[in-house]
Amino acid sequence: MRRCYLPLAIAGLAGLGILFLTDRGHEILEWMTDNLYRAIDWNEAAQRELDRIQVALNRVADSLEAAR
Repeated sequence: MRRCYLPLAIAGLAGLGILFLTDRGHEILEWMTDNLYRAIDWNEAAQRELDRIQVALNRVADSLEAAR
């Protein structure tokens, strides 16, 4: 396993070099940053919806307990 560390490190550095030094790499980085903000917004909206669902489930559980 140790023999593959160096080739993997070199391949990783080469990939980062291509990403940062080429025009296409710059386009990819720009696309990733644009979509990262969208993903964060979506995640926050999803979390709010999950919180609302949790509150509704708690209310149902409370009403079922009161019915006993």
